[in-house]
Amino acid sequence: MKILITGTTSGIGKQLALDYLRDGHTVYCCGRNQSALKAFSGQFPALAQTLSFDIQSRDDCLQALTGLPQLDLAILNAGTCEYINAREFDAASFERVVRTNLIGMANCLQYIIPNIAKGGCLSLMGSSSSYLPLPRAEAYGASKAATEYLARTLAISLKQQIKVSYIAPGFVETPLTDLNDFPMPMRVDVKFASASIRRGIARGKSEIHFPKLFTGMLKTLRLLPFALQKRLLARTLAPE
Repeated sequence: MKILITGTTSGIGKQLALDYLRDGHTVYCCGRNQSALKAFSGQFPALAQTLSFDIQSRDDCLQALTGLPQLDLAILNAGTCEYINAREFDAASFERVVRTNLIGMANCLQYIIPNIAKGGCLSLMGSSSSYLPLPRAEAYGASKAATEYLARTLAISLKQQIKVSYIAPGFVETPLTDLNDFPMPMRVDVKFASASIRRGIARGKSEIHFPKLFTGMLKTLRLLPFALQKRLLARTLAPE
């Protein structure tokens, strides 16, 4: 297969790229860190193609993503996270997160969707934070909730051409989550995350969430009335 993955210089994206390359697929490894990208071409010279660009720049996306061969799979994984103190709401922080996680994804979609082969797959990286409103995750959660909506809408609109899936991990051990200063129950490593995602894509799943015990609990809580959700979450998660 010919596969394109954004955000391959660390975390889940890096592990996905390595695993697909080891399986013999051609992978277009995308990111901004050129030295990290060179490691892929050095290790897999015949299979790894590197693309260095900023997803927040539509011009960068135009230059990097046009002229590629037809893709069998695209995983839009690049993202960031900043937490917000709601009482001191930081609009600049909110904008940075949304520009990367949502607008950056849209910039990629404009040039990638037309280039996915009929019957191919498109996967959007979200988060299980899209299932419930979580304190301090106003920016991150909002961007991922929008990603979930986007993935579901595209799955309907593109049904006759390509398969679209939404990926909703729980906590995964990455450089980004290493910065968190709060408990992360049932956190899994990137190898577990990569295996879960690749298995879900191979099976044609429209939603890929893991670890199932953790994300299943969140999905169950999502079914409750918001008034009850708010009381439960405020009691267990909100700072004093």
